[in-house]
Amino acid sequence: MSRFAVEHVKRVRSVVQDRIGNDHLGTANRITRSWIRCLNDYQLDPGTCAEPEVVASIELQERQARLADVQAVAKVEMANLYQQLAGSGYAIMLTDREGVLLNYFGDPAFTHAASKTGLAQGAVWSERVQGTNGMGTCLVERRPITVHRDEHYLSRNIGLSCAAAPIFDHEGELVGVLDASGESRLAQQHTLALVCMSVQMIENRVFLHQFRHDYILRFHNRPEFVGTLHEGAIALSAEGKVLAASRGALFQLGFSSPAEIAGRDIGELFNVTFPGLVDSSIRRAFHPVPIFEVRNSARFFAVVYQPVAGNGVRRAPRSLQHTNAAIQEAPCALDTVQFGDPVLAGHVATARRIAERNVSTVLLGETGTGKEVFARAMHLSGPRAAKPFVAINCASIPESLIESELFGYRSGAFTGASKDGQRGKLLQANGGTLFLDEIGDMPFTLQARLLRVLEEREVVPLGGEAPVKLDIRLISATHCDLTKKIAAGEFREDLYYRLQGVTLRLPPLRERADRRALIAHLVAQESDDGSVVELDEALLAALDRLRWPGNVRQLRHLLRSMIALRESDSLGLRDLPPEYRLDLDDAAPALAVAPASGPTAPLALPGDAPDPALTALESAEREVLLQALERHGWNMSGVARELNISRNTLYRKLQRLNIQHPDKALFH
Repeated sequence: MSRFAVEHVKRVRSVVQDRIGNDHLGTANRITRSWIRCLNDYQLDPGTCAEPEVVASIELQERQARLADVQAVAKVEMANLYQQLAGSGYAIMLTDREGVLLNYFGDPAFTHAASKTGLAQGAVWSERVQGTNGMGTCLVERRPITVHRDEHYLSRNIGLSCAAAPIFDHEGELVGVLDASGESRLAQQHTLALVCMSVQMIENRVFLHQFRHDYILRFHNRPEFVGTLHEGAIALSAEGKVLAASRGALFQLGFSSPAEIAGRDIGELFNVTFPGLVDSSIRRAFHPVPIFEVRNSARFFAVVYQPVAGNGVRRAPRSLQHTNAAIQEAPCALDTVQFGDPVLAGHVATARRIAERNVSTVLLGETGTGKEVFARAMHLSGPRAAKPFVAINCASIPESLIESELFGYRSGAFTGASKDGQRGKLLQANGGTLFLDEIGDMPFTLQARLLRVLEEREVVPLGGEAPVKLDIRLISATHCDLTKKIAAGEFREDLYYRLQGVTLRLPPLRERADRRALIAHLVAQESDDGSVVELDEALLAALDRLRWPGNVRQLRHLLRSMIALRESDSLGLRDLPPEYRLDLDDAAPALAVAPASGPTAPLALPGDAPDPALTALESAEREVLLQALERHGWNMSGVARELNISRNTLYRKLQRLNIQHPDKALFH
C-alpha cells in the first residue's frame, strides 16, 4: 500500500471516530455520513485490495432489460455529455438502483483509472461494496453529489473525481444514477451541472416516450422554455384526466408528490377545458398558448400533443379528426436544433425523413451557424446513434497530414509513422457517421481518392494492400460556394454530385425567427450551477437586434462570458460588454434599463452636459443612472442596491459614462 493510501486510511478512521465520539453524526456532511456508514454499517476496510465485484453476464443482461426504456434514451444523452466533456478525461456511466454499472462511455485518457477501479459493465458501485463514491453515495443520498479524490472511502479510489445525479421515474421512484468520473485534480462543479441537465433531459424524454400513446401537456411560465429540459409535462387520458406528471411539472405547480396530481381533471389545475386546449394547440400550429393555474392564477404557456398511433405518428383527437391538423412526431435529437424558425423546422423535417436511409447530406452555411451540431443531431436521430460519430475539419489539418488522418496508415508506411500504425477517420467511423467539415478546403489531389472510397465502399490505408470494407453515413459541410470552386478548377464536379444527396442551407443567426427561444436555450445550457439565469427584456431586445457575424458560436461565447461574470442570476444591459453596445443601431435608447420608479425625463444637473463621444445606448444608460443617483441623493450604496450591482461596478460605470458628482462638477 502506498504512503498516500496509508495516510488516507488513517484519516478516514480518525474522522469517523472523532465524529462518533463527539456525537456529531447529526451535523456531519454527506461525505462524513457516508464514511460512518461504510465503517460501522458495512464493516468496509478503507484499505481493502479485494477485487471489484462484478455481476454475471446473464444477470447484467436482465438488469439492462429492466431499464430498456431508460437505457435507450440515456445512451443519446450520455453520448451528448461525453462529447461536451471530451478530452477532459471523463467517463460517463449509467447504473441501476442497486449501483450495477449498465452502460459506459469511456474517454481514452481514462482507461488507466478504469482498469484500476473496475469501471466496466457489470461492476457493482453501490456504497456497500465500493464505499463512498459518486454513484453509490448518490443512490443513498438521493440527490446530486460530487465525490472528489480523497473524499472517496476506499484508498484505491482516491484518484477519481465523480459527479453523479439520481434518475427518477414518473412515480418518484429512484431508477438509477448518471455519473461522470475522471482523474481531474480539480473539483469540476460545472461537470455536476452538466450531469444534472442530462438527467433532467433523460427523465423528460423517458416520460414522453412512456406516455407517447396518451395526450401530453407540455408547459412552462415562459413560452420559450416549452420544449426544453426545463418544461413541465403532464400525461392526460382521452377524457382529460391526469395520468402522470414529470418532476418539472410537479415543481412548477407546487406539488410534492405524483399522488397529489394523479387522477385530477385538467380543469382542476388550469382554467381551461381539455377539448378547448387541444383545439387551441392545433389552431396555433402547436405554438404555446397562455393558460392560468387555478390555485394561484399564475400564468403558464402550454401546448398539447396528440397520442402517437401504431405507425409512430401522433393522431388527431376524436373530436377533431375532421381537421387537417399537422402531425407531431415523437421528439428526437433533431428537435434540439430549432425552436420555431420555419426554415430550420423544414430542414429538421427533411432530416427526419432521411434518417433511416443512407443518403449523403451537404450542410451549407456561414461559419458558426451550427453545422456540426446539426450533423451530430442527424446522427443521434437515426439508427446509427449508438455507433461512432467522427468529425474532421478539412481546413484545420495540414495538407501533408490530411491523407493519413482520413485514410490511416500501416506500420512503417512513411518516415515518422507510428510503429503500430493508425486507423484513419474513415475506419474510426465505420458503422457510424463521418462528418467532413469545410469539405471545400480538401486538397484537390485527395478528392479523387475520397470519391473512389465512396463509390467502392472500401478503404486501403497508406502502406496497406488489402482493402477494408466500409459502412458509413457521410455528412459534409462548407461555408464556400462549391459551384464556384468547381468553375475555378478547385473542386471535382463528380465528387460534388456524389456528396450532394440532400443539401440543406442553415440560416445565419440574423435571419432566424427563433432567436429569443434560442437565447433562452443557450442560457439554460451555459448556467454553471443548474439554475436558470434570467435575461431582462431590455437585454433580450438588444441581443435580438445585434448582427451576429459569428452566428450561434458568437452568441454562445457571449452568453457564457456574461453568465460567468454575473453578479446575480438576473442579467441586464449592464452585463453586456461595451464592444457589443457599439453594434446597436440608433434606436438603442429604447433598450436602456428602465428605472424602478420616478420621472423618465432627462435630468439637468449642475455640470452635466451631454458627451458626444457616447453612443446612443450609452447616453440612455447615462440618463438612467443620473435619475437613480438623484433619487438616492447620490448615495452610492443605495443606487448599487437598486440596480443590483456592486459599488465597484457602479463606480466603473460612472467613470465610463463621464458622470461626476454635481458638487464636484461645479469646480471644473
